[in-house]
Amino acid sequence: MSEENLNKPVDPDEINDDIGKILVKLARQSVEYYFKNKELMKVPENLPKILYRPGAAFTTIETYYSEEQHSLRGCIGFIEPIKPLAKTVIEVSVESAFNDPRFNPMDEYELDTVTFEVSVLSKLEEAPLDKEGRISFVVIGRDGLVAERGYHRGLLLPQVPVENLWDKETFLSETCLKAGLWPDCWLDNRTRIYRFRAMAWKELKPKGDIVRRDLALEYNALINSSKNK
Repeated sequence: MSEENLNKPVDPDEINDDIGKILVKLARQSVEYYFKNKELMKVPENLPKILYRPGAAFTTIETYYSEEQHSLRGCIGFIEPIKPLAKTVIEVSVESAFNDPRFNPMDEYELDTVTFEVSVLSKLEEAPLDKEGRISFVVIGRDGLVAERGYHRGLLLPQVPVENLWDKETFLSETCLKAGLWPDCWLDNRTRIYRFRAMAWKELKPKGDIVRRDLALEYNALINSSKNK
């Protein structure tokens, strides 16, 4: 691989399911390693070359109760592709397990009761400044959002509006709230709104099979299910 390609940020569309599975296994392994050694594991050798390129990623850890019931245990990531993707996943997985300020650090026994999910992010794209432009800019089931104003910045992954059955305006409002701003701040063009695409792979159950999430399909299924109730 040329020097130029090595420095090219990874786009999620470049990640196939085999590599996605490697990333999720790497996420779990990095936390297991940290429990045993109290330090970050080194990036393994002989990974697919793409994983040594810069990449932005989030790791989401959930407590698993059943196929239908689970709860967030930690979620942290890097928005910018600064470090090699494999190193990014190692670091954010440990951060999600031990340093998410919303939760206590994980205990080792929880490794048997949690699932790992890795999302690989594309570069940020800035939304138009007008209301209708911003609404049409967002695609539920594909995009995550970032709201930014001054020192305030908040991000929501594309999984969030899917799992909560939000429409586009609600998604924009909730992203503003995540940034510590008022919910309709996205209507003010002094607030910057960005979108990014993400691909996500997750364990179906703790230490179980790893699959790619089809968020658009999940969203449509949830909408149809809610209509039939």
